[in-house]
Amino acid sequence: MELEEKNPDPKYGESRKFDPNFKGPIHNRGCTDILCCILFILALLGYFAVGILAWSQGDPRKVIYPTDSRGQFCGQAGTPLEKKRLLFYFNILKCASPLVLLEFQCPTTQLCVESCPDRHLTLVKAKLGNKEDREYYKQYCKDGVDFAKLSPPEILRDSLCPAMLMPSKPFTRRCLPALGTMKGGVVVVGNETSFSDGEGNNINATDVLEASKKSNVVVEARQVAMRIFEDYTQSWHWILLGLVIAMVVSLIFIVLLRFLAGVMVWVMIVLVILVIGYGIFHCFMEFRSLKGEPGADVTIRDLGLQTDFSVYLQIRQTWLAFMIILAIVEVIIIMLLIFLRKRILIAIALIKEASRAVGHVMSSLFYPLLTFALLAIVIAYWAITAVFLSTSNEQVYKVFNKTDCDYSRETCDPKTFNTSNVSAQCPDAECLFAFYGGETLYHKYLILFQFYNVFLFFWCANFVTALGQVTLSGAFASYYWAFKKPEDIPAYPIFASLGRALRYHTGSLAFGSLILSLVQVIRVFLEYLDHKLKGAQNKFAKFLLSCMKCCFWCLEKCIKFLNRNAYIMIAIYGKSFCPSARDAFFLLMRNIVRVAVLDKVTDFLLFLGKLLIVGIVGIFSFFFFSGRIKAVEEAAPSLNYYWVPILTLVVGSYLIAHGFFSVYAMCVDTLFLCFLEDLERNDGSAERPYFMSQNLLSLLKKSNEEPKSVD
Repeated sequence: MELEEKNPDPKYGESRKFDPNFKGPIHNRGCTDILCCILFILALLGYFAVGILAWSQGDPRKVIYPTDSRGQFCGQAGTPLEKKRLLFYFNILKCASPLVLLEFQCPTTQLCVESCPDRHLTLVKAKLGNKEDREYYKQYCKDGVDFAKLSPPEILRDSLCPAMLMPSKPFTRRCLPALGTMKGGVVVVGNETSFSDGEGNNINATDVLEASKKSNVVVEARQVAMRIFEDYTQSWHWILLGLVIAMVVSLIFIVLLRFLAGVMVWVMIVLVILVIGYGIFHCFMEFRSLKGEPGADVTIRDLGLQTDFSVYLQIRQTWLAFMIILAIVEVIIIMLLIFLRKRILIAIALIKEASRAVGHVMSSLFYPLLTFALLAIVIAYWAITAVFLSTSNEQVYKVFNKTDCDYSRETCDPKTFNTSNVSAQCPDAECLFAFYGGETLYHKYLILFQFYNVFLFFWCANFVTALGQVTLSGAFASYYWAFKKPEDIPAYPIFASLGRALRYHTGSLAFGSLILSLVQVIRVFLEYLDHKLKGAQNKFAKFLLSCMKCCFWCLEKCIKFLNRNAYIMIAIYGKSFCPSARDAFFLLMRNIVRVAVLDKVTDFLLFLGKLLIVGIVGIFSFFFFSGRIKAVEEAAPSLNYYWVPILTLVVGSYLIAHGFFSVYAMCVDTLFLCFLEDLERNDGSAERPYFMSQNLLSLLKKSNEEPKSVD
């Protein structure tokens, strides 16, 4: 059978010529893009050097433990402060200083203590009171304070004790005043609206409130983070079970797709419509049930940002927004299905052929596990290195004082401070821990190390992805170009393809992933600029930045598409990256109609499969963690935010489904390019037979149909 083809546009290169010796991926090949391979190896060695340097300089304890005025970690195991887990401020009112926002440190003495004060007590009352009061007060003084020998003015002059104690509660490992509100919104501390500070001054509770807010500029964010962390500790085993279920469902779906491709695609389409439809129905029922409820008509804008996200589910506008979004998605999917109904039949035939290929190369279904493992190693190395880099600064001490002093805020050394000129000229000054920094050569280039860490993270992650694409495409190309299937399919095609990719094409994979990484790093930099310019008033700068972000997003998508097809050509012909990318691009442009008709419609159907698995896992996790399934209501953990495990499961199940469906997607793309090559190489005659099946021949005729002209 001979198929007529239009002459391709000469500007997209010449069609492939018939080669009787071509039997699929070429085995006699050489190393490609050697310079880029060497560059990648050197970059990895540099990455390991940065990691070792960061691990030798960094200290993650700075993230975990609060530090006192001497830079010591509160609550650190194996130290004298092991039992003193909480940080106590001598004068919390000093935290209202603008310096807190500049250097993230209160200009007052800070001490590690075992527990926070639970009563109001001044230094004078403690000294004149009974022994119990003095012993209690000493807990919040520096070591070695002798109340019998020193008078209160001397103690306060040397900053040995705070002037007063007030009822406090531990929060993010810091003792903050136990603030509350009475009827009418009056702020109180320990049921008192005002109290003496022990120095003849009267302090209002409102002043303490402002100081407490500024004592920790990220207090709300930390509160949310702590609650989310608690939720993970309570639900991690259920999350793990949900991810295993998502993996099993994905695997079952792929296996069924192998034997019942046509039926499963239609079942998948119907179930996606039903799942989204149920989501619309559920949102409508929640929206209707809140009608007339007190506070349910408050808008999201009026509510503002709340740390308790469950509050948003108590207002009608939230459910209305969810319902509208799901309805729009439902309409878009239905309209696409209507307009693409004929093309869907063609795409199903391509998926059936891909199912046969996967059936003959079953080991390809387990290859995503290797990709997941390698990506996990890359992410873990990047995260650990980033933490050590960010905590590799040294302790910086500065002069803090109450009165005017020429040395105020200058760097000092606590070991020699008492014998220096500063203490002589400024008697009330103290040398306190300010922040972590440094002036060594290492600290000067620390920002470059962080940038290098981010860049190598993108490069390594893209390299792992590229390795998977080349490996799978090489295996599926071996299947396609086997004239007698399965007799002519080589043994262990996945391992053979992986070996060829690592042995010959590490440089080409590094080259393609380097180009993509450069664009991704530029996008990260643009996002950083956008974050910095949020408060700016220059609308033109914002518009220009938005245009650049859009352009680089499009560029990234185009590069990913070109890289993917270039890797397929590398797996088949063994050429270097640039010639392979050119050949793939020209081949696709010579068959642009088929690319638009078949390849993208198939991608859309596979995306619906991912959406179905995510929807199933998301709905069941919602009913479980929200306690709406009576049979397992007692088994569900008690959580601060039940959306935390739900969102984790939704994202995790999508990644798992994407991993399994990426095998099918890569198979479809590989078969499609081989299919186009086959059309150009052969004509269906006895001397030049097609390698494609009869299903693909039928697919070709349908995909190449054009409106007939009227004579």
